[in-house]
Amino acid sequence: MTAAPIRSFLFVPGDSERKLAKGLQSGADALILDLEDSVAPARKPLAREAVANVLSQPRAERRPQFWVRINPLTTPEGLPDVAAVVAGGLDGIMIPKADGPAVVQRLSHYLDALEARSGIAAGTIRILPVATETARAPFALGAYADANLTRLFGLTWGAEDLAAALGASTNLDAAGNWALTYRLSRSLCLLAAKAAGVQPIETLHVDFRDSDGLRASSIAARHEGFTGRIAIHPDQVAPINESFKPSPQDVAFAERVIAAFAAAPGAGTIGLDGKMLDIPHLTQAQHVLALHRIYADR
Repeated sequence: MTAAPIRSFLFVPGDSERKLAKGLQSGADALILDLEDSVAPARKPLAREAVANVLSQPRAERRPQFWVRINPLTTPEGLPDVAAVVAGGLDGIMIPKADGPAVVQRLSHYLDALEARSGIAAGTIRILPVATETARAPFALGAYADANLTRLFGLTWGAEDLAAALGASTNLDAAGNWALTYRLSRSLCLLAAKAAGVQPIETLHVDFRDSDGLRASSIAARHEGFTGRIAIHPDQVAPINESFKPSPQDVAFAERVIAAFAAAPGAGTIGLDGKMLDIPHLTQAQHVLALHRIYADR
């Protein structure tokens, strides 16, 4: 692992300079300048122009990555969004309502031409599809692994638009947890991202005032294998960033696992704290320490 995963993607409405300023101070690893759901239809041209202006400015030495959520490529706004925002300051594009790898490949072809036009090195701009927002999309998740999508940064999932696509009145069960359809979509997104060798990004936590719930669910997501999360409010950034770093307890245990294996050269299994550990546990411990080193000064 040579580069730090993006722990926090903070949505910022593309037509709000005030919220952009707050986003820049939030500590987010990446800002998603939004041209889709957070922008009223009448203001989309204004938002597109504002985002293009931000991305055309000289890149600051230290700033979050800049991503843009475009409108779906199936809408009249999608391609104009892409054409307007390709500039030296753009790190990636989020595609909403992606039905499968074909839409990523289509966007990649557009980016090939637009990068060349703008003098940007080929392949610089990455792509993050929201890969579960239509009824068709979950069935295509397994295809990302074999699609040879060199720009693919990760996969994320969304429950709100999927619920709308299904005509569902809620995406929660009686206990307030994700209903089965959404748990299935989430799990498939995680598996698909890992199969494709890209980052699995957890969806947003709707209640931005619930910092305890955000922190607990983010830690659980990291333990499952997610590497980052979407944020919808600056106050969510710090809990997300902290949750996607290994805790001191995680690091201490990983060090003990590695030390125990080092003390038994050639052993395939060891005993630690009354439990039998094998090579997958060693691999997990090495991964924890690699992340710890990456995030040591963040």
